[in-house]
Amino acid sequence: MLAVLFVALPIGLVAAQDPAAGSSMTSIDVFTSQSDGYHSYRIPAIVSSKSGTLLAFCEARKESRSDTGNIDLVLRRSTDNGRTWSDSILVWDDGDNTCGNATPVVDQSTGTIWLPMTWNLGSDHEGKIKAGTSKYPRRVYITHSTDDGLTWAPPTEISSTVRKDHWRWYATGPGNAIQLTRGEHAGRLVIPANHSDHSDPAFHPYRSHVFWSDDHGATWQLGGVHEDKTNESAVAERSDGSILQAMRSYHRTNQRAMSTSNDGGKTWSDLYLDAQLDTPVCQASLIRYSFADAQAKGSKSRLLFASPKGKKRRDIHVWLSYDEGKTWPISKQIDSDDSAYSNLIELPDNRIGLLYEKSDYKTITLKTFPLSWLESNR
Repeated sequence: MLAVLFVALPIGLVAAQDPAAGSSMTSIDVFTSQSDGYHSYRIPAIVSSKSGTLLAFCEARKESRSDTGNIDLVLRRSTDNGRTWSDSILVWDDGDNTCGNATPVVDQSTGTIWLPMTWNLGSDHEGKIKAGTSKYPRRVYITHSTDDGLTWAPPTEISSTVRKDHWRWYATGPGNAIQLTRGEHAGRLVIPANHSDHSDPAFHPYRSHVFWSDDHGATWQLGGVHEDKTNESAVAERSDGSILQAMRSYHRTNQRAMSTSNDGGKTWSDLYLDAQLDTPVCQASLIRYSFADAQAKGSKSRLLFASPKGKKRRDIHVWLSYDEGKTWPISKQIDSDDSAYSNLIELPDNRIGLLYEKSDYKTITLKTFPLSWLESNR
């Protein structure tokens, strides 16, 4: 497979203030459809490197907005908290095939940026892969960067250790992965993922799962698997070192499917549906913003969740929890327009960023705002 790696010169994209939120919120279109030779851009993910560089990833779709076909994985870099962005860097191009589902995580011990991804023949759509009539199932790959996202290693396949033989469809993330910081599994890189399980036709085929590395990305192993009717997911570490996983749900309740793990992702609690997180059938984002003992950012534990609100892919909101995801007392609208996949991030200057698909997938936009705006009454 061909991985084309290059560095592009910076371009000057200037963020404008969003009048709907007053001077506290800024907005910038990081990727715009019908540009740089691509029909559209989808499936955003964003992380901050150890040096504070923002890396915004997405799928650059050559021919159409479809999930199938010639799809490359690209990124842009920002060294000024998202105010301006470089031109695109091509991370993975395999000709007419599909490369995507970026799920980045930064190893804080080494500074290495790890990027799990997936691959399939461009001629195979999801239905064909699920039916078992494609040449290959979805395959899982990983690459990494040791120079702040400027260049990337050739992708290496890890399917044999993180995918079971009877799984056909597979997706990492999409969105950020995490590194645990507390408890006996501190240092573990935990990757949220999902697959289609065809072992029992009586059940809905989609299930969420995780995989991890305990040796700084040298090897990867499969973790716990969730109940059926779960799909694209995000994970966050709780204050006691346990993990909360929020999953796209097919339970027809417009509620997020949730579960927790007390052993680093090996086993999971029974699934529950969170009625406070009123979301459509769509990917969503979950991150840790602060721990209760992080005095520099106040004494509160804070988890943030982002998703379109209601039954349709529009009206994206950010929710805030002070009690490890048990309740979500604050919910604020970020955009009333069409919106879909997203990824939250704490920016190097402690502002909050949300990278999300906007305006019927015409742009991937970054909106930033301070925690004080989210916690205020306005």
